[in-house]
Amino acid sequence: MHDKNHYFDILLVEDEPDLGLVLSQYLRFKGISVYWSPSAEIALDEYKKRIYTLAIIDIQLPDMNGIELAKQLQKINQNQAIIFLTALHEKIDRMKGLELGAIDYIGKPFEMEELILKIKNFLKLKKEIPIKVATIAPVSVGSITFIKERMLLSMSNGKQKKLTVRETEILDLLIKNQNQLVLKKDILLQLWGNTDYFNGKSLEVFISRIRKLVNSEKNIRIDSVYGAGYIFVYEES
Repeated sequence: MHDKNHYFDILLVEDEPDLGLVLSQYLRFKGISVYWSPSAEIALDEYKKRIYTLAIIDIQLPDMNGIELAKQLQKINQNQAIIFLTALHEKIDRMKGLELGAIDYIGKPFEMEELILKIKNFLKLKKEIPIKVATIAPVSVGSITFIKERMLLSMSNGKQKKLTVRETEILDLLIKNQNQLVLKKDILLQLWGNTDYFNGKSLEVFISRIRKLVNSEKNIRIDSVYGAGYIFVYEES
């Protein structure tokens, strides 16, 4: 069981001693609490004792592939937010990470300040969510109900689907602009802060995951407009 008194913003899993030490110290200097683990085994043991807002995992670990570690963490907390660090550039590795709901995928070498900015933006979003709980009402569209503050989507069959943070952000944007084109570049700039190739691929993966949920419902679908963006379509009966 997690002890809620033992809380960290970041779980950092990085086997390179120099990078792990420098990055963990730099995070602390920037006011972000972090637990640094040099191996997957140690990370798993510590993960059972504490709550982490975000896990930053190196793909190439000595005792376990970072993707497999992420799967193990999500068995304990299925909604754990993850950023992957890697020196690899193969598309298949990126897709595996994104399919797990990773919020970002950062290639080495990286600029420390860029990583810090992404972390701080994510932590700020997470800390804002509880403030909005009392003021944001569930949104019903046709046969579905979107509960943003709980990151839930209720379906017509009575089942509730838990969304990741990024899926919640994207669905919120689409529903707020239902039956209107939302430009891909606008989504990327608002949620990722830039429009680079791999963030674009990340968005496509998240859209695919959301589409599988809503397209099964009557009168609701997500259309892709080639080269432009996406439309959350709701056609009243």
